Amino acid sequence: MMAPNGNAIARLDGISYWYPNQDEPSLRAVDLEIEPGLTLVAGDSGGGKSTLLRLFNGLVPQFHGGRVSGRAEVAGLDPLRSPIPRLAQRVGLVFQDVETQSVYGSVAREIAFGLENLGVVRAEMRDRVDETMAALGIEGLADRRLSTLSGGERQRVALAAVLVLRPLLVALDEPTSQLDPAGAAAVLAACRRLAAEGRAVVVAEHRLETLGPAADRTLTVEGGRVAAGDAQGGAARGAARATPGYVPRAAARYAAWEMRGVATGPGREAVLADLSLAGGPGEVVALLGPNGSGKTTLLRTLAGLLPPLAGTVRRPAGRTAYLPQNPGALLHLPTVRAEVALTLRRTGSDQRPEAMLAAFGLDRLADRYPRDLSSGERQRAALAATLAGSPTLVLLDEPTRGMDAAARRSLAAAVRALTDRGSAVVLATHDTELAAELADRTIELRGGLATELRAGLATELRGGLP
Repeated sequence: MMAPNGNAIARLDGISYWYPNQDEPSLRAVDLEIEPGLTLVAGDSGGGKSTLLRLFNGLVPQFHGGRVSGRAEVAGLDPLRSPIPRLAQRVGLVFQDVETQSVYGSVAREIAFGLENLGVVRAEMRDRVDETMAALGIEGLADRRLSTLSGGERQRVALAAVLVLRPLLVALDEPTSQLDPAGAAAVLAACRRLAAEGRAVVVAEHRLETLGPAADRTLTVEGGRVAAGDAQGGAARGAARATPGYVPRAAARYAAWEMRGVATGPGREAVLADLSLAGGPGEVVALLGPNGSGKTTLLRTLAGLLPPLAGTVRRPAGRTAYLPQNPGALLHLPTVRAEVALTLRRTGSDQRPEAMLAAFGLDRLADRYPRDLSSGERQRAALAATLAGSPTLVLLDEPTRGMDAAARRSLAAAVRALTDRGSAVVLATHDTELAAELADRTIELRGGLATELRAGLATELRGGLP
């Protein structure tokens, strides 16, 4: 497919957009041209990055509703009026919440779904699916069920399902948020290849250290306004900031939680075997490792959501709080305030919701419907609802997913407040900055084994794991 006449693949002329029942626009008088190459979109959560990407493929305003003014052309089509199925053939979008983007239960069938709809012959379909999986390093997942994949593996499958269509413009919303270094490198390589083929790749990211140096252009979206930005400056602003003088506490002398001789996995086959770990009250344990290594499986087993196939699991008395990778799974009430209030009510806490809302910078969003928030804002809302009421054991799965620098600092402060009160914390993350800043101990999962990394690794972690 060739680009429309001229260099620009997408043009926005004076675009403003209001979500339903919102007085303030999420995009404000945006004038923008997107040319072939890699465009990086930076900015704080809630600033309008996801809205901009969804406008490219017509979901804004056709699916989300609301009001729009101005004109737009993307890949030769009007995204404000052209049928979304037609737009989808030219514009590919990978959401932040990839869990909501799947149709079929198996990996190869999911990636082939779009080609089936286009009537591509079976032999060509098979070749394109194989080629796309190889490019993203997921050939080994072809016969797997989506329900057995880690969040990072699902993220790459969702990307493959878009790239296999060979769209003219590819919009990726936080594509590396759940990926290990190898996965992030594969996504970067795919973006570079698409750009070299003359396609436009637009990536919204908070983790700018990987994509920033490779970007042909950087945009900053703040308060709905789009301006030229600086990838390196953005990366510096987006990096986690350690609190001066903070020293992780020494490991506790006795266990608050324990896993002894545990074998566990989402099916009958164990992902982790003969696992013996423990953590003390007031201690933060960070789990690192590649996608599919078992971090989520370990957390779900420790939370009691996944019965072990063998061995014993012991949790402390009191409430266990678990934040899954998909925060939307936790949020179902009409307002953010109601979500936090429900947790406090169920735990018998006399804490007021306002304290937790303020801790995560959610004051102005307290009366908003959680599912109308940006991904980063929704992550903060889920954290506020999860951590309210002083749980004794806190399990966090990729807690900085979609977060800007301010939200990361709020999370770090909340974790420290919990450990000061004696809560035990276990977090699974690819965010090595967070692990270096908060963890008392760091455990790497790889090849079904758990290895405790040596003390003093924090400085090395800041450069990323090999």
